[in-house]
Amino acid sequence: MTALAWDYTNLAAYYDKRADYEQGAIDALLKAVDASPLKPVADIGAGTGKLTKLLLKAGLTVNAVEPNAEMMKFGKQNTAGGRVTWYQATGEHTSLPDACVSLVTFGSSFNVGDRAKTLQEVKRISTPGSWFACMWNHRDLDDSVQKDIEAIIKRHIPGYDYGTRREDQTAYLQESGMFGDINTIEGTLQHTLSREDSVEAWRSHGTLERQAGAKFKDIIADIESYMADKPVVTVPYTTRIWYAQLKA
Repeated sequence: MTALAWDYTNLAAYYDKRADYEQGAIDALLKAVDASPLKPVADIGAGTGKLTKLLLKAGLTVNAVEPNAEMMKFGKQNTAGGRVTWYQATGEHTSLPDACVSLVTFGSSFNVGDRAKTLQEVKRISTPGSWFACMWNHRDLDDSVQKDIEAIIKRHIPGYDYGTRREDQTAYLQESGMFGDINTIEGTLQHTLSREDSVEAWRSHGTLERQAGAKFKDIIADIESYMADKPVVTVPYTTRIWYAQLKA
């Protein structure tokens, strides 16, 4: 995740309106990888601390890596008091020492950089037997409100594409040759927020902003107009996690 390719500077203030990851899915992941306070974690592309704060809640020691200074500013605020050290760096070059962590996580960030180079960096900073995990929150696009919003987006961008963030990561991770069995965890949640916060959350959507270009403001305006008669919005999500242990 290079700072130039995905610049969240103008989106950071809205990012915290997004849903957190589903707690049960995170708990299941940490149990599966035998996470503990004595095993430091690297959270790559930590953003405003959405995943970092859940790792801290579990009592872990976290190295949070984030390339964007504005996102990191909010991340530091959201994780203040926790056992976390923040680094302004990228997934390809984390600035962390060799063999320093036992779990490397990517919360909605594994899709925004050079994945091959990022995996080599994961290998470098990991101790023997360490674990890798990447995850995203996927909106339920069969929900009636989400269908309508998708129609608004595709009216402006007929070829709109979510890229690798909605793909099954299993084949890519297997083909890397770096991991044992690829495992998955899912958890569903309902994220309820006000109309205003819902619109602000859309303003944080980096994938949409990149493809929309000059149309981004018009798309947000149309979403805001669509939401005019909806004082409260409940968005159904599924947290999807792929995790695997590094081969020796």
